[in-house]
Amino acid sequence: MSERFWLVVQYPLKSEKGSQRDNWLRDKVIEYLDTSLVDTNLGCVDGFDMGKCTSDPKKYALNIFCIITEEERSIALIKRVLKDSRLDYTRIKIATMPYGKEEETYRLKFPYKKGDTDFSL
Repeated sequence: MSERFWLVVQYPLKSEKGSQRDNWLRDKVIEYLDTSLVDTNLGCVDGFDMGKCTSDPKKYALNIFCIITEEERSIALIKRVLKDSRLDYTRIKIATMPYGKEEETYRLKFPYKKGDTDFSL
């Protein structure tokens, strides 16, 4: 069986609960990503969380979690789907970590801002 990874797509939010637009964005991103990952046999969306960041309670984020099988292909697909669907591609961060290894941490694979190296949930 092929290796699996956790992948998270993170959007910054302005408030803990998010706006109506943030909720719409969450639903659309989940729908588009799940369909694309399943259709290409690369994985699926496994859920989301929305609210305060654990690393900085003054910051808020929407995190959409996926289980994927091929890291690079999945990241490329997700970037393309979000960009082509105009789902705020310019605000995302993408990070991955090996599946089933709780001692690991997420590693940033794509920052929307050049030079950004920080990632936390």
